[in-house]
Amino acid sequence: MSFTTRPELIGTFGMVASTHWLASASAMAVLEKGGNAFDAAAAAGFVLQIVEPHLNGPGGELPVVFYSAREDRVRVLCGQGVTPATMTIERMRKLGLEVVPGTGLLPAVVPGAFGGWMTMLRDYGQLPLEDVLSYAIGYAENGYPVLPRMTSSILAIKDFFRTEWPTSAEQWLRDGDAPMPNQLFANPAIANTYKRILREANVRSDRAEQCERAREVFYRGFVADAIDQYFRSTPVLDTSGQRNYGLLDAGDLARWEPTYEDPVSYDYGDLRVHKTGP
Repeated sequence: MSFTTRPELIGTFGMVASTHWLASASAMAVLEKGGNAFDAAAAAGFVLQIVEPHLNGPGGELPVVFYSAREDRVRVLCGQGVTPATMTIERMRKLGLEVVPGTGLLPAVVPGAFGGWMTMLRDYGQLPLEDVLSYAIGYAENGYPVLPRMTSSILAIKDFFRTEWPTSAEQWLRDGDAPMPNQLFANPAIANTYKRILREANVRSDRAEQCERAREVFYRGFVADAIDQYFRSTPVLDTSGQRNYGLLDAGDLARWEPTYEDPVSYDYGDLRVHKTGP
């Protein structure tokens, strides 16, 4: 065996890889509970939204390349949201902008991650939705160890949070400062959001219908309403140097749906490589 700086992992039941050990452990627990690879991937994805907030979150997107043994084919699930309908070149110029700011509310698109995961679970998962979301809810509610990169990311903008983004300060600062590495840190607002989605989705008994109902609650229910209200009522300072309202509204969220696509594929030697399209 050749030398390696990482242990070689070998198994007969299943394997999970992610960028955080808690996400990998959660996905492995799903497999051991009887879930399939799609259930495990979704569980890991939702946990990553909690434990790696400097890299992703509930407002993110989800491009998926996957293989279905049932269908014996590779597919792409596009969970990437679109820009607001009212974001036009003319609208940007009226705001005195030549480019879309890199921060603030204007660059926000429809958050596609939640809808993408729900669509994938609806069509390919097999565990109840509550089982898949329980790991993310647990870490958000009870806390998780803070990564050093999370601390450094918040430290770099904590003064900006205090003066310009008070809702972000409320969420990410504790006693006015960034959480320290390895400190136990909780996100009760996210936990409560997901628990409310589950409550409203559980009015349907069928697992697939619960996933679809959860998607409706997010994009046409209280989550969409909260996004719409905040974007309309709160101008936020961005990299343009001015305070701008957001353009994303409830109508944008209600109109958007994830889509399935064929991958872009390329034969390389004995391998066929698959990727998302443009």
